[in-house]
Amino acid sequence: MRFPLTALPLLALSLLALAACTAGPDYRGPEMAKPVSPGAQFVRASDDSRTEAPAAAAWWRALGDPVLDALETRALAANPGVAVAQARVKQARASLRSERANALPSANASALFVHATLPGVDLGNSDESDQSGGGGQSLNFYNLGFDASWEVDLWGGKRRGVEAARAQFEAAQANVADAQVSLTAEIAQAYVNLRDRQQRIALAQEALARQREMLRLTEQRHARGTASALELEQQRNLVEQGDAALLPLGAERDAYLNALATLAGEAPGALDAMLTAPAAVPLPPTEVAVGDPAALLKRRPDVRAAERQFAAATAKIGVAEAARFPSLSFMGLIGIGGTNPGDLVDFDQLAAIAMPRLSWSFLDFGRNAARAEQAKGAQDEAAAQYRQIVLNALRDSEDALSRFGARRLSVASAARSKASVDRTAALMRQRFEAGTATRIQLLDAERQSLSAAQTLSQGMAAMTADYIALQKALGLGWR
Repeated sequence: MRFPLTALPLLALSLLALAACTAGPDYRGPEMAKPVSPGAQFVRASDDSRTEAPAAAAWWRALGDPVLDALETRALAANPGVAVAQARVKQARASLRSERANALPSANASALFVHATLPGVDLGNSDESDQSGGGGQSLNFYNLGFDASWEVDLWGGKRRGVEAARAQFEAAQANVADAQVSLTAEIAQAYVNLRDRQQRIALAQEALARQREMLRLTEQRHARGTASALELEQQRNLVEQGDAALLPLGAERDAYLNALATLAGEAPGALDAMLTAPAAVPLPPTEVAVGDPAALLKRRPDVRAAERQFAAATAKIGVAEAARFPSLSFMGLIGIGGTNPGDLVDFDQLAAIAMPRLSWSFLDFGRNAARAEQAKGAQDEAAAQYRQIVLNALRDSEDALSRFGARRLSVASAARSKASVDRTAALMRQRFEAGTATRIQLLDAERQSLSAAQTLSQGMAAMTADYIALQKALGLGWR
């Protein structure tokens, strides 16, 4: 049966119309969870907060610590966790290329030699005859061929596959950013804790030195009979308490040194020379740019990754749905050959075959329908995970803003308390120099001043830690 030439354009248009069909739902994005009061959630941060443009990508530079900047740079280049996320991006990129290639024709070249002995068969065209009895022929066959195949994407299954692979690739990129945000926050937190412990150790040692001097003076007074045994034991107890308080601070300092080394991709102890010298705790800037709260969900990498996973799950429904319909493929063969080697260069021996093939697995006992239902369930799971991540992001931002604002007020109170204790110590020194106060009283006032300095240092470290948590919660570090 032959098709008239006028039917060919109609057939081509029909195939193009079918190829324009795309199975499965079109992606329109997830339903966004929003703050109940977007304008009010930033009021609780602090009086100095500003709702201006987001911070720069390297948010830690606002702390103004060159050592921290160097640590962050080393960690981003060498941390194994980030390397794992980057390796997954490579895998996702290769998967996307594979899905794109699957939608294109495939071609193969082949060379073939066949030697066959066919008993009882007289081909009548071979120069070689089997005269051993029973009749038959020995046959040699030479062939050089080229074949190509292409499956028409009638229902958009391959397009949906590319769409899903692209979304997963973008999710992998967002996961890299999420790993970087987490790493930079962890590095900064460990660095702040290290500097806090170093400073508190130095202050505790100064306070302990004064406590030991007070014990020595009390021992002298006890020997002269001007101090009781109770006073002496009290001073000894205070010295023992000071010694005991230094031990956990030293252990925590060493732990943070090791943590910073491993986060930077080094063995524990590799960064000790860089970090052993004590330094001040870095402080956040006076004004903190928190950006537009409505854009929070677009900035956080974990939210972007979850949204891309939801998009991929939606596209996979189309892949499963397309498998339920008939498929149309084309295969073509071109070959040169014959029974003699010389036939391989004889273009008169050229053979060409074109084979369209229509297949439909209509009797699969519900397998394809089950796969489509499974894909819809995976989409529901991705949607629920996205919503959970969004709600956690909103909670993190609210908590971080509240803690940071409260901590600033707490540090201000600790600073006022230290100023008061310092003034007390200065007045006590004036009395001591005037002869109206003992040296023990002066030493005790100075010890209290050092204790207030430790409290203030601890509070400032906690405030910087809350600033770090705020940066991570708002997703301001990476776009």
